[in-house]
Amino acid sequence: MFTLIVGRKKRFSPLGARRLIRKKLLYRGLTLACLCVVTFAVSAQWAISEDQGEVPAYNAGPPPKGTKLPAILTKADLWGADAQYSYQTHAYELAAKIPTVLHQQPCYCYCDRMGHNSLHSCFEGTHGAQCATCLKELYYSYVQHKKGKTAAQIRAGIIKGEWRQIDLQSAAEIN
Repeated sequence: MFTLIVGRKKRFSPLGARRLIRKKLLYRGLTLACLCVVTFAVSAQWAISEDQGEVPAYNAGPPPKGTKLPAILTKADLWGADAQYSYQTHAYELAAKIPTVLHQQPCYCYCDRMGHNSLHSCFEGTHGAQCATCLKELYYSYVQHKKGKTAAQIRAGIIKGEWRQIDLQSAAEIN
């Protein structure tokens, strides 16, 4: 005669259950630690190093003769959130008046990490309308240019942080 064994359950002892829980917690902890390390390693390139004195990308001089800079967007190209305030659209009007000056300025929003090579790049698209840093630097550059400062002198002021004093609410009145 044969004896058929059906439904044999494996029972865990309390000690075995604790080991299983510890393994799961250890696995989750190691996974979380690895995820944190990877996140910090990947995001390190985006850390703003203004305190370390790093100057963002800019061009030391005007573009070579015969080189045409990419176009600055026009006021008509801006709409919605990009044209919500008058200082946003007015900035693009002023940017179109001093493209070579902007070409020689760094941008302290560190958009060079997105591929921009100067403050000029910010106004080739809608980034400039959405970024207070870009807007303040544009208005600072325009005012200094109107005072007769060279692009290098304007850049020195931007590096010192003088652009931070620009009030965007009253900037739309600058001509």
